[in-house]
Amino acid sequence: MKKSLRYREALRDARRIVVKIGTRVLAQKSGRPDTRRMAGLARQVAQLQRDGREVLIVTSGAIGAGMEALRMKERPTALPDLQMAAAVGQSRLMARYDKLFSGLGCIVGQVLLTHGDFRHKIRLTNARRTLENLLRHKVIPIINENDVVADEEIRADLSLGDNDYLAALVVKVVRADLLVLLTTVDGVREPGPNGSTRRIRYLEAITPSVFKLVRDSESRLSKGGMASKLSSVLVATKAGCAAVIASGLEQGILQRVIRGEDVGTIILPEAI
Repeated sequence: MKKSLRYREALRDARRIVVKIGTRVLAQKSGRPDTRRMAGLARQVAQLQRDGREVLIVTSGAIGAGMEALRMKERPTALPDLQMAAAVGQSRLMARYDKLFSGLGCIVGQVLLTHGDFRHKIRLTNARRTLENLLRHKVIPIINENDVVADEEIRADLSLGDNDYLAALVVKVVRADLLVLLTTVDGVREPGPNGSTRRIRYLEAITPSVFKLVRDSESRLSKGGMASKLSSVLVATKAGCAAVIASGLEQGILQRVIRGEDVGTIILPEAI
């Protein structure tokens, strides 16, 4: 059996899964949430829950949704404008999630976090207790960075990186088995013949040479890139969690990952 498939066999046993959904997966070019795509992902998460798995969603898209509502053509750079877009967009984004999941017989709960919650022992304990209780009662946590109050992080350019890093921190808090980062590409890519690129099926470790393969990027809606994802995955794998970077644009991607199909790039956990 090929290494790629052998490494993926363990994914079938993942019981607690953190799924991070990027802005460009959720949103149209205008910033308006792509309801059809969101509905497809909601159905997949609901099915995972029916299969007896616990799923936590780390979602981006609040600022993008706010930009659309406020008719902003570019992602704002001024702190007050970022926070305004987040405030307007977060309620719209959460309302869509609630409507989609309630139609599938699932209950969701909103959780907003900042860097300070992970640095402060009491707040971290409270966050862990709340997340564990939500999962115990079969509530799907919908987690986002609290951009409305995270002025320290935004001013210092320490924001949670399109929520890639936030997802890795959540993995550590809840001791997840698997982190799935859904993006608009089919995994980590490396140079191929004739100037093309090809998907890397697995990474046994994230080394400096892997970072040389990717260039971080920003779009007018989001601020995460592949380098951001790899840095975040490194945090998760050091905590003993496997990770998969895959395309959220592919049909049934979450079920395909869990079945151990050769999709995306799997990154193996470090032994702890």
